[in-house]
Amino acid sequence: MAQPNAGGKKKWVYAFVPGNAEGSARMAELLGGKGANLAEMASLALPIPPGFTITTEVCKAFFAAGSTLPEALKGEVMQALEAIGNTVSAKFGDEKCPLLVSVRSGSRASMPGMMDTILNLGLNDKTVEGLAELTHDARFAFDSYRRFIQMYGDVVLGVDHGAFEDILENFKNLNGFAADTDLDADAWREIIADYKAAIEREHGAPFPQDTSEQLWGAIAAVFDSWHNPRAETYRRLHDIPDDWGTAVTVQAMVFGNLGDNSATGVAFTRNPSNGEKEIFGEYLPNAQGEDVVAGIRTPHPLTKKSTIGTPETSLEIAMPEVFSELRRIFDRLEQHYRDMQDVEFTIQLGKLWILQTRAGKRTTEAALRIAVDLAAEGLITQDEAILRIEPAQLDQLLHPAIDPVAEHDLIAKGLPASPGAASGEIVFHSEMAEALKAKGRDVILVRSETSPEDVHGMHAAVGILTARGGMTSHAAVVARGMGRPCVSGAGTLRIDANAGIMRAGARTFKSGDVISIDGSSGRVYAGKAKMLPPQLSGTFGTIMEWADSTRRMKVRTNADTPRDARQARSFGAEGIGLCRTEHMFFEEKRILAVREMICAEDEEGRQQALDKLLPVQRADFEELFEIMAGLPVTIRLLDPPLHEFLPHEDREAAQVAAALGMDLMRLKARVAELEEFNPMLGFRGCRLGIKFPEITRMQTRAIFEAAVHAHKKTGEAVRPEIMIPFIAYRREFDILREVIAETAKAVETETGVSISYDIGAMIELPRAALRAADIAAEPSGADFFSFGTNDLTQTVLGLSRDDAAPILSNYLEHEVIATDPFVSIDQSGVGELVKIGVERGRSAKPDLKTGICGEHGGDPKSISFFETADLDYVSCSPYRVPIARLSAAQATIRRRRREQEGS
Repeated sequence: MAQPNAGGKKKWVYAFVPGNAEGSARMAELLGGKGANLAEMASLALPIPPGFTITTEVCKAFFAAGSTLPEALKGEVMQALEAIGNTVSAKFGDEKCPLLVSVRSGSRASMPGMMDTILNLGLNDKTVEGLAELTHDARFAFDSYRRFIQMYGDVVLGVDHGAFEDILENFKNLNGFAADTDLDADAWREIIADYKAAIEREHGAPFPQDTSEQLWGAIAAVFDSWHNPRAETYRRLHDIPDDWGTAVTVQAMVFGNLGDNSATGVAFTRNPSNGEKEIFGEYLPNAQGEDVVAGIRTPHPLTKKSTIGTPETSLEIAMPEVFSELRRIFDRLEQHYRDMQDVEFTIQLGKLWILQTRAGKRTTEAALRIAVDLAAEGLITQDEAILRIEPAQLDQLLHPAIDPVAEHDLIAKGLPASPGAASGEIVFHSEMAEALKAKGRDVILVRSETSPEDVHGMHAAVGILTARGGMTSHAAVVARGMGRPCVSGAGTLRIDANAGIMRAGARTFKSGDVISIDGSSGRVYAGKAKMLPPQLSGTFGTIMEWADSTRRMKVRTNADTPRDARQARSFGAEGIGLCRTEHMFFEEKRILAVREMICAEDEEGRQQALDKLLPVQRADFEELFEIMAGLPVTIRLLDPPLHEFLPHEDREAAQVAAALGMDLMRLKARVAELEEFNPMLGFRGCRLGIKFPEITRMQTRAIFEAAVHAHKKTGEAVRPEIMIPFIAYRREFDILREVIAETAKAVETETGVSISYDIGAMIELPRAALRAADIAAEPSGADFFSFGTNDLTQTVLGLSRDDAAPILSNYLEHEVIATDPFVSIDQSGVGELVKIGVERGRSAKPDLKTGICGEHGGDPKSISFFETADLDYVSCSPYRVPIARLSAAQATIRRRRREQEGS
């Protein structure tokens, strides 16, 4: 909060000069990141131009008053402005020795380039003449004046910057000038006159000559830029709250455009691409800061090592004393901030000035190396190194990525449902995906939406694209589990699978056309995109090792196939937390037996079909047990409604009827018979097992026989965890537990091998969480709980995850919710039920094992919550295992710190 002045009023302006500052780095909430760091550098007596920061509270007051600056602010600003002038021996508005200032934004979170900046403020038709005489450089003075007019006209007066660019380019073309640096003072005078005429024509009033009017206009415009479209988009993408507001920093100008011994530059104290400990950056001689960003001229590297053929152009050779001072300052900033810094600087007539420092943006590879190196250098602890890595960024290392530098033909944008990138031929049917894969061709499965029937096609495809569905739709969940890139909910696409056509605007794509998808950004491109392969550095392993030695919660994987299980083990999974047995049924030969079972008229017919499934399911489980080598494996019994296994398109229905030797009309009648108004709340999960216990017997026999075989083969102890889905009542659990126990006894008798196993409940209904004590109570209560938070979120919030996108989008817009509850758990609603379920379950069975197997198991924010809920483990898709390992470690560290602070 703002500090009061001596008179009791709020302090809205905080001054800084080298060696003295009213603020500090701890005041970023009030002074913004830029203002707080300038104050900190001033306290360190680093060479920074003097200035002052107007607080974020003024920003809030400004918007509350309808974009009007508080009257009380003006006295503080003018007093601070006078102090700057006294420090640099200049005076704001003085015609002979004018003080010029920059006016910059500064949110507490870095938002590079998103808000507005104004340089050279304080110039008018008279002060520019004084500046020219004072510096003995008329060209510099009038060049600075034209820059100010252009920037002020654009940012404050709303004149399109293109109008100024046109004037400048036309003048250069008519007069034979190639570059801006070729223009002399007289040329700039002519251009300035044209600039001012354009402002009067477009704005309806002359360019302001009153320097105080210029200052207030600039401050208001920078505050207003907090709500410009690019800033709002950036905040939305980076979860920065709208109510933070921005500070405004006003600072004495230093000039990099005073000749060849002046320059401007940007540098990182370490390489932001790979993390190497080396200065990385560029500078431009005889230039101002925006010249580097605008790309008008090609900048030079700072170090001779970075030059290509011309080391004399480097700052290290051209200005060795300045470079040495810059290196010393970089070392000091790193020692002080204990992190890699992004620094802006200006050299004015051979003197170095530091304009800004902040934690530098970096790639994931660089972030890992910098964190490990800083810990090795003793600047940070291992815990701090773990906290320095953004878990979600690890995705960049685990998946191929589309080269951001190459040109691509964007045709649509959807949701980034599963990270990674892929190129392939369009296919509209799963059977075609399998057929082309068998021929060694890469395909993208394109569907309006996917269903469990498409699992084999998704597995065959290198990527999945859907027009409908959200971040936790079937396509998204399965794709993440398979490690396939997926773009879902690309609503502008029109997909006609029967006709084999996809329309993107006016363009039409057919089967066989090549497209590329970027599951990390949600973008879809025509043609084959240029890819970058995944890279895993040694520092990745170091951070993961530190994380594993720190975290409390175990990390398992959701895996239904040997391929998934092996991938997850390579990423450090400590078992399987969810094996969806139904996903094993969709291979072509198996699904025919499943359909035969569903269409059977009696138990004998069902059993005959189940007998065909038993050996293949047993083989699958046996391989999973072998891969996991004694680690826990949780197998969920059949969960989805039966209608999902039956064909719904006429073409496929005819094929199935022929394969089963069944009348087509009878098959269609069976499909219609199984249709439900809301199948996700219907005949599924334990309800299937109670109605058809023979299904449960077959699956549990397959599990137990596989456990016996795997133990004999590997010598590893195998203790399956059998999970009963969709439990609401204790009696449901008891009925199926009895079936499972009878099957175990039968297998023990047949094999002569004693079988150890646990039986647990999947908690995905509110009643199960509320009655958790009943479900866990002895005798013979649940041995473990696994919270299925995908379905629990649906049942608690009354939302279907497959078509909730329009509702959630509207709710996000109206701030009903802050995040998608299917992506990050609704802590106060769904999360509260998880806590209740854990507490009540353990009240009946203190050693009850609890975990989470929904998609939230791979979300860092959700994992942090699960640490507070005392879950024993999280389970997530294979490619999110490293993210979960790191997130769990961070959650443990933060919890430990909170407990230490509270003790």
